[in-house]
Amino acid sequence: MIYVELNDGKVHEIEFSKDGATAQLNGKQVNWDIKANNDGGFHILFQHASCRIDVLNYDKQTKQLDLSLNGYKISTHIKTETDRILQAMGFDATAVLKINEVKAPMPGMVLRLLIHEGDTVKKGDGLLVLEAMKMENIIKSPSDGIIKKIVAELGKAVEKNQLLISFE
Repeated sequence: MIYVELNDGKVHEIEFSKDGATAQLNGKQVNWDIKANNDGGFHILFQHASCRIDVLNYDKQTKQLDLSLNGYKISTHIKTETDRILQAMGFDATAVLKINEVKAPMPGMVLRLLIHEGDTVKKGDGLLVLEAMKMENIIKSPSDGIIKKIVAELGKAVEKNQLLISFE
């Protein structure tokens, strides 16, 4: 069983059948047919209605899933039974997750620094621009925090997994 919280705060319980053709949605049997499109999206026939779903973003740490449903953006949070039990016990894994450093995801050259030491950043804020294979990649903050130290130097090459920035 999974629990899906939508933009409006409503939580829906979903339990899929082993073959995936049916499910229990909030305790009621539902039928659907789902097909993957060549472009990475999905086409779903659900309760005699057709819709297109595209996955816009999925954050494994916070279990946030952003979808486009026939062009309408929906943000959801996915929880399993284990997640709900841990949360009820006061052990919400996503709340205690704290990232203390950002490392280079690939070798490259630091083109621009977008922050300074002491700056407060939010999750998703750009930290620096890393050029790799002639492409500019914006390295974003994995969580909210305060920049403690910028190790990366402008115009210098970095190796994969090299420390770039540390947080307080």
